[in-house]
Amino acid sequence: MNIIFTRPLIDAEDLMTNFFSSNYKVIHLPTLSINSANMEPINTKEFDGLIFTSANAVRFLQLKNDEKNIKCFCVGNITERSLRLKGFTNTVAASGTVNALKNIILNSEKKIKNLAYLCGDVVSYDLDKDLKLSGFKVKKIINYTSSKITDLNSESLDLIKKYPPDITLIYSKRSAESFDEIARKYSLSELMTQCTVMCISKKIEEFLKSKGWKKTEIFNPGEELLKIEQIKNG
Repeated sequence: MNIIFTRPLIDAEDLMTNFFSSNYKVIHLPTLSINSANMEPINTKEFDGLIFTSANAVRFLQLKNDEKNIKCFCVGNITERSLRLKGFTNTVAASGTVNALKNIILNSEKKIKNLAYLCGDVVSYDLDKDLKLSGFKVKKIINYTSSKITDLNSESLDLIKKYPPDITLIYSKRSAESFDEIARKYSLSELMTQCTVMCISKKIEEFLKSKGWKKTEIFNPGEELLKIEQIKNG
């Protein structure tokens, strides 16, 4: 099977290696460019906890101090692992969805009320507003930006035509928008009819279906290999 990865290389390298090891043909086609928003360094002692809904927020985190025992709420295992690699020791991970993350925060210790929410300039869910309605004090800090990539170089275009993809992995609605634009811009109609697009959420799947994509599936983060094997054998 031929697989397209749409995440930036730094986010996809480990998973791509796993697929190479399983003898899959992998085409790397990033659909978003991620950059630092040059955030002001924060003092972790001013907060009871930090919230991260993306490993990108961890990557561009800037601290005034070296206090890393603060409670950190992570959307999933990849984000938690990124924090651990930075030396943070008091972390908890949700199952990969913002709603699951919100429930973990709502059920956290009563003393954890003052939170910093680190995120990108585009979010699909206003987590900070929901938490404020539940009595939390939340400071939203945008520490990275994303911009869509809608151009293909000749090498990527040739690879897609030579190895028509069976599976494409999509991790955000904005990435789905870019991927849809690429398919239309370069007249890759076969992608829309033959390729199964694996979506990390129902919202992404609904968007792609509204644009005419025929074959879609939803997967849980960390279970990409399992889901693809199910599709392959189904």
